[in-house]
Amino acid sequence: MTETNTPVRVECTPEAAALIHKLQGIHGALLFHQSGGCCDGSAPMCYARNEFMIGDADVLLGWVEDQPFYMSASQFEYWKHTHLTLDVVKGRGAGFSLEGPEGVRFLIRSRLFSDSEWDYLEQHPVKKGMQH
Repeated sequence: MTETNTPVRVECTPEAAALIHKLQGIHGALLFHQSGGCCDGSAPMCYARNEFMIGDADVLLGWVEDQPFYMSASQFEYWKHTHLTLDVVKGRGAGFSLEGPEGVRFLIRSRLFSDSEWDYLEQHPVKKGMQH
């Protein structure tokens, strides 16, 4: 939930926020994508915004530190009842994600939405494709 108690689908920890700001200083505007693909499992991937193509098969879950967070629509069908928190831990993650050289990796912590959160979110569906 945000400060206004409006439910959101994705947010981040203070540690993830600090890393996002560091990466943004190095790479410029960023983009997150949670796929569920075979190569990187379901790890959230961080890219320079102009280096990853979002398509109609992706949905915009929300924003973390002013950076868009997308998920494949097929993965969203499984996770639509789940609140995501972007966090960071020590260790090597996926080779294509920008945080790799920092010796850390992004990961997702999740919980189910409460009934009241879900009631609100059902009335506010996600947007498909690249819509900022």
